Amino acid sequence: MEDNLETSQYEEPSESDKELTEWVISHTDKWRDYRDQNYLEAWLEYERIFRGQWAAEDRTRESERSRIISPATQQAIETRHAEIMEAIFGQGEWFDIKDDIKDVNNNPLDVEMLKNQLMEDFNRDKIKKAVDQIELMAEIYGTGIGEIAVKTEKEYAPATQAIPGVQGQAAIGVTETDRISVKLVPVNPKNFLVDPNATSLDDSMGCAVEKFVSVHKIVEGMESGIYRKVDLGLAAPDDDLEVTEETISYQDGRVRLLTYYGLVPKEYLLQLENEEGEVQDLFPDDSLADDYAELVEAIIVIANGEKLLKAEENPYMMKDRPIMLYQDDTVPGRVWGRGTAEKAYNMQKAIDGSLRMDSDARALTAVPMMAMDATRLPRGAKFEVKPGKAFLTNGDPNQIMMPLRFGAPDNSSVMASQNYERLLLQATGTVDSAGMPSAAPRDAGAGGMSMAMAGIIKKYKRTLSNFQEDFLIPFINKAAYRYMQFDPERYPSVDVKFMPTATLGILAREFEQQQFIALLQTLGPDTPVLPLILKGILGNSSLSNRMELIASLDQMSQPNPEQQQQQQMQQQAVMAKMQADLALLQAQIQKTNAEAQQTMVETQLMPEELRVKVVQAAATNLDQDADFAKRMKLADLMLKEKDIDSNERISMMQMQAKNIK
Repeated sequence: MEDNLETSQYEEPSESDKELTEWVISHTDKWRDYRDQNYLEAWLEYERIFRGQWAAEDRTRESERSRIISPATQQAIETRHAEIMEAIFGQGEWFDIKDDIKDVNNNPLDVEMLKNQLMEDFNRDKIKKAVDQIELMAEIYGTGIGEIAVKTEKEYAPATQAIPGVQGQAAIGVTETDRISVKLVPVNPKNFLVDPNATSLDDSMGCAVEKFVSVHKIVEGMESGIYRKVDLGLAAPDDDLEVTEETISYQDGRVRLLTYYGLVPKEYLLQLENEEGEVQDLFPDDSLADDYAELVEAIIVIANGEKLLKAEENPYMMKDRPIMLYQDDTVPGRVWGRGTAEKAYNMQKAIDGSLRMDSDARALTAVPMMAMDATRLPRGAKFEVKPGKAFLTNGDPNQIMMPLRFGAPDNSSVMASQNYERLLLQATGTVDSAGMPSAAPRDAGAGGMSMAMAGIIKKYKRTLSNFQEDFLIPFINKAAYRYMQFDPERYPSVDVKFMPTATLGILAREFEQQQFIALLQTLGPDTPVLPLILKGILGNSSLSNRMELIASLDQMSQPNPEQQQQQQMQQQAVMAKMQADLALLQAQIQKTNAEAQQTMVETQLMPEELRVKVVQAAATNLDQDADFAKRMKLADLMLKEKDIDSNERISMMQMQAKNIK
């Protein structure tokens, strides 16, 4: 350290520095004590279980000799982790942008270009890898934490440049450009402190990230003006602050760095600015007697618990904290969540106890043990059991040495461990080739299997919802705001909304594929919704050319222009024929109506003609009275009969006309 900074260059801490440092350290020390007393011991054991490391404090009984650790919890963590990562990044595009601009100049933003630019920068800064580590820590410890770091990076690209005065030749070299980089740094919960009174980061007074940093990073920050030039000194060792448990932790060349993001009394920052000569003290000495009277959002960096490296008001334009936190499984009323390791803990201990008991029992039956008469062995003899070993005894060996046997071990402990493993899979909501049959009743058939799968998928959706709402969307928003603030040429300051497009994982996709196939078998190949079902099957598949197949299916669904024209001509011919048939039918109906009307008129006139004829016939024989009376009666009967026939004929013709219409 002395080789980089001379002693004369060190800045002595002022009284304001000491007051601000003491204020921050006093709060973070209390937060650390609360976290360590409640969670640290369990977190360390969860990590050992995941890594398969044995520790004496993890024994289930004092007489244990076996150190075997079941991989059941490891499998459950890796299964859930793989499913969540597939759900987030499995479809390629893992977020989308919604244009929320109220543009009065009819000049809308090209949101597609902004999304592609963000996606390119995220890929260059390896955001997927950081999210992978954060989600894995969430499965182990129950809480996923990430810190946003904004840096200016140098980029080099090969280039050629013409040599002045020389034609046909060019110098080959590189071009150097600066690029604003927004990185996502995974934070282990053992390196994170937060206000215990809070239920989320937004309503907490503050949070802090403490970790060991290589000393050259701090010196680089001092030389660039990011940090103050102070005498750092040596960092005290702290095994609890290590990212992972090691047998021996390396202690040289590192600094314990605490970065505080949160509220601090405004008075302290004003005093610091006044001492630096930038602004004057705007408040009297006794106006802020209470430390919590007026708080401002700030960033404080402290080295080795006592050296103030940086203190400034939050420099980001949205005044947001560069920290995201989400719970793998929600625990109401607290910041820390519940992970897969915590869910599987009880069954993991039961499995380890059963396996170790069986291993110890088998060791007693497999390893030879001998009982000997020590008085009849040669003096100084060392008894060892090995092939070809010769033993010297003072007398008959059969009487001096006797093997000890404990009988065959009981297999009930192995069966118990298998049952415990099934309960572990049930507790964690994970599934594998061995656990899936036990997740549903044996006689439930496909319906029971579908119900079991649906329950498992719902548990994954809960975790995915927490990740999207509390981590993914805030990260994309904060990253975009920092690009807009520090790289305005590439990212104009506009109002857009980011939406995650995470979908189901592999397990859920396989389940939905089965549902689509069953639906297709039920409806048959001639169903009109066949293209929609095929698009659903292709959309949930993991084929590399999935989008090409969907585009080909859409193209096949579109009609051929020539075929469409022929179909239109055929439809027009059919319509013309139908119109001609309709016109012919209407003409026939009109003709039938006219004939019916003519018949009705003739029928109505017929009785009158008949009556005239009867009267004339009766009048020709007036002299014969008797014959005349008979003829009149006969004429009346004939007229009545004709009237009846005429009425029946009229009724029948009216009915026929109605039927024709």
